[in-house]
Amino acid sequence: MIEYKLITIARALVEVAGYALIGQGLLYLLAGASREKNFAYQMLAAVTRPIMRLARWISPRIVADRHIGLVAFFLVFWAWFALTVAKRYVCVTENLAC
Repeated sequence: MIEYKLITIARALVEVAGYALIGQGLLYLLAGASREKNFAYQMLAAVTRPIMRLARWISPRIVADRHIGLVAFFLVFWAWFALTVAKRYVCVTENLAC
């Protein structure tokens, strides 16, 4: 049962990160060049900064910096998918009503 709760918490954190990346991407498109002055963009950038750093760290140097947001989004997506599979596995193995 504790595995289920831990996976649920991790999945919720990953979902928050994913929504922050989506929001930051939308503001990137809408705000244009003045996005660095936008308060909402700055807040979303603060939330996504650790994910962006991880994406930059694991991606090869050939990946341009402008594509790191896309790499970060796919990392978050696959982490969410893996946690969904893990949650389903825990539900099936422990006969939980999920």
